[in-house]
Amino acid sequence: MNSRSSEADVRARMAADGAPALVVEAFLLNLRRWNEGDPGYVPGADLAPLGHLPRLEDLDELDPAAEAAIAQTAIVKLNGGLGTGMGLDRAKSLIVAKNGLTFLDIIVRQVEFLRRRCHAPLPLLLMNSFSTEADSLAALGQTHPGFGNGPGLPLSFRQHRVPKLDLAGRAPVQWPANPALEWCPPGHADIFHALQTTGLLDRLLTDGFRYAFVSNADNLGALLHMGILGHLASRRIPFLMEVTARTECDRKGGHLARDRRSGRLLLRESAQCPPGEEGDFQDIATYPLFNTNNLWLDLEAVRDMLRACNGLPRFPLIVNRKTVDPSRPDTPAVVQLEAAMGAAIACFESAAALVVPRCRFAPVKTTNDLLAIRSDLYTLGEEHQVALHPRRFTPPPEIILDPRHYRNIADFELRFSKGAPSLLQCDSLRIDGDVYFGANVRVEGAVHLRNPTATPARIADGARLHTPVGR
Repeated sequence: MNSRSSEADVRARMAADGAPALVVEAFLLNLRRWNEGDPGYVPGADLAPLGHLPRLEDLDELDPAAEAAIAQTAIVKLNGGLGTGMGLDRAKSLIVAKNGLTFLDIIVRQVEFLRRRCHAPLPLLLMNSFSTEADSLAALGQTHPGFGNGPGLPLSFRQHRVPKLDLAGRAPVQWPANPALEWCPPGHADIFHALQTTGLLDRLLTDGFRYAFVSNADNLGALLHMGILGHLASRRIPFLMEVTARTECDRKGGHLARDRRSGRLLLRESAQCPPGEEGDFQDIATYPLFNTNNLWLDLEAVRDMLRACNGLPRFPLIVNRKTVDPSRPDTPAVVQLEAAMGAAIACFESAAALVVPRCRFAPVKTTNDLLAIRSDLYTLGEEHQVALHPRRFTPPPEIILDPRHYRNIADFELRFSKGAPSLLQCDSLRIDGDVYFGANVRVEGAVHLRNPTATPARIADGARLHTPVGR
């Protein structure tokens, strides 16, 4: 299929699906870039040192600018993730995260606390995907029936969906066995299109909202911070990214950099690393800071940026190669054309970054992460922020659970049905094989559990697992 017929097929498929014209054009632009051989790479030679960046601990949490700005601030949570990596087919935010509360429960409690403390409306806007909106709104209606935003502001706005492309023919893939799998989200950068096509950006500005704090729904450490809001407002920063120190666990995450030619900050994701430069990309000494995906936006600046580019900002292209059914590697190979929300940092001349402590980054991407969050490693404080326990003086331990027995949430729940073990004094935990945990188990030091048999092993209630002396 030639590129013109491929574009015509894409346009017809997206129009039939109800995609707004702006979203169709944005996707076609990315398709042309891919067809023309643009891999979206950002070579290390194009990058310059970051230079000095401000730190959260140096900001004034009592900045008067924050007191004035809080009434003009909205909270946006990216809630489009299905948690397919944990075997889920519904919103990840509906998993129990801590103390019997789901991610969504905790987010609502965070917002309610802030509304009371700050005497501000603080609307909560969930950016859902086509797969998460119905379940999330139903859960909110059931568990928080009185929760809502002010007049005219919805609880949810939906990101768009775009066709997966057959790798061989570069046309929209056909999968009659499950047509829903023919589609995918276009990445978090779609927030800038969704704000336009839903009219939400104009509505927020008309209603007097100037700022937005955006973060992932699975990052319960991302709580609105008055010091950061004051910093944003007093310095008229159009776009602010929270970054934190990379560790060995973060080597594959997107890192902050500076464009050597323009001097602007930019975000480089692993998919944008040229072949042969993976070692350089993953060098945490060369690129010491990574994107937490906690972003602060001046909505007026966002409006002006979008007007200047006719609503179609050009973000670095991310070409994700997958299979049409992500749970089955034997299904046809496809490409998902995406863009990262944080990439918009390069669209603003005066964009800035702020170095924050690790406590503002506590995401849950796998059951390994979920075990850590549920354990005593993390606390749920008065503000309903999930943070590393104050008695934990080192970074969280590396946790590796055998994917054959723990990857899917249902299997994970069976093996920890009596609760997560204590990990406060754990240096690392690795489990190879099938192991069931009893109640009140403690894991201390570096622990490696092996069960090579087909019969599940069982850890007794109250057991203490620890590194033997001398090892």
